[in-house]
Amino acid sequence: MTMRFERELKSYAEPISSAQLKEGSIYFFVNFIDGELLIPTMEPVVFAGRNFEPGDVGRVYFQDVYSYREGIRYDMPEPASEESSAEFHTGSEDELGHVFEYEQALDVLIACSLRRRKSMHA
Repeated sequence: MTMRFERELKSYAEPISSAQLKEGSIYFFVNFIDGELLIPTMEPVVFAGRNFEPGDVGRVYFQDVYSYREGIRYDMPEPASEESSAEFHTGSEDELGHVFEYEQALDVLIACSLRRRKSMHA
């Protein structure tokens, strides 16, 4: 069985803006290992919030999906076991070029697939 779908791709990526981030929502970090943008990585994360530490200004925090679903939050004491640890990512709210909602992340991966196909036939 073959499925076919059509999708209009923009010539540019559409990352999420800082103003669009919603606490508790899932986003996707899409990065590339190589300069040709042919080897992608995609990591699901949850937006945990902003400015958690004293002195933070314009800082955003993301958490791994697994620990978030276990109920672990940034301000909780460290869990006793390593199996229950959380991974947090923080950065400037002005540098979100790798953070996407699902559909936009899919567009980035489809564009990568087209580049890969083109590079194989070059």
